[in-house]
Amino acid sequence: MSAIQEFHLAIDEDDLVDLATRLDRTRWPEEEPVDDWSQGTKLAALKELIAYWRIEYDWRRCEARLNAIGQYTTQIDGLAIHFLHRRSSRADAIPLVMTHGWPGSVVEFLGVIDALAEPADTNAPAFHVVAPSLPGYGFSGKPTSTGWGVERIAKAWTELMRRLGYLEWVAQGGDWGAAVTTAIGQLAPEGCRGIHLNMPIGRPGPDDMQSADPKVQRALQRLGFYKQWDSGYSKQQSTRPQTIGYSLVDSPVGLAAWILEKVFYWTDNGGSPWDTLSMDQVLDDVMLYWLPATGASAARLYWESFGKFGEGTVAIPAGASAFPKEILPAPREWVERSLSNLVYWNELEKGGHFAAWEQPDLFVEELRACFGTMP
Repeated sequence: MSAIQEFHLAIDEDDLVDLATRLDRTRWPEEEPVDDWSQGTKLAALKELIAYWRIEYDWRRCEARLNAIGQYTTQIDGLAIHFLHRRSSRADAIPLVMTHGWPGSVVEFLGVIDALAEPADTNAPAFHVVAPSLPGYGFSGKPTSTGWGVERIAKAWTELMRRLGYLEWVAQGGDWGAAVTTAIGQLAPEGCRGIHLNMPIGRPGPDDMQSADPKVQRALQRLGFYKQWDSGYSKQQSTRPQTIGYSLVDSPVGLAAWILEKVFYWTDNGGSPWDTLSMDQVLDDVMLYWLPATGASAARLYWESFGKFGEGTVAIPAGASAFPKEILPAPREWVERSLSNLVYWNELEKGGHFAAWEQPDLFVEELRACFGTMP
């Protein structure tokens, strides 16, 4: 049961025909009575995306790219774990496990895997890249019982790296990936040299509420906006994931709208979701929810772990990259309350929540700089 098997993705053409039929039969609501995204995904933006999905989008392109990188599965703790694995040709390459979040997937990393594995500069650090799909996401198995929270996932990733023969390695993540990576840091498994987060997790203290520091004030403002206007998805998924799951699994347009709202609000864009990511990129991600029907199973991770997001402290070496449009920006002093051995910190001038997806070149440089400081 511990064997690692190659995974070749070849979606049945009937599934793509079914998708096209569903898109053709969409029952649209009326247009929102506001001229912005304050009520959610705009009808015009979604119709534009769905028209592209129906006529121009090519799933086989994404499928071929995933197969070219190298896909594998292995059974860990009774669950099939799907992962991308790109070995570097460099003998000194550092094994790296990268974890995505919601509403992301391993396609967030398609633009960085090659550069991490085979840097053009031979003096730059190289990495053996392992990118697993979270349980219930993508082509990983769907848990059939409760208990698959971030700590259990962290233990599974530790076993995955051991199973791949990596005796020393590092871990990276954002969003749920940040929670899982933080949990790895808390476990401090033998062989893990350090971690990096592109969503630094930090909470305000009592004194912060009265702080005049502009960075603290900005973080508090963003936290207030998130709680009041941006967290409905998390409340639903952390309390009633099964209910929203029916819509996300049955309606491709509903699924796309659910994800596109976050692409708009969480990317560093100038007023359009397509300022930062292309329709192909967004639809590649949507397809990794649509094809394996993971709308409900992915949402259950919120039910399992949302209340414990970012708890605890990490004593092993840690680094963090703070991108300006992160949904919950945390000043360094907040982050140091949980990452007690923070050896790398950098504040970027551009980029949002989906760092690797939005700013692949900056993301790669951040990982090189961070892990280059860890012995």
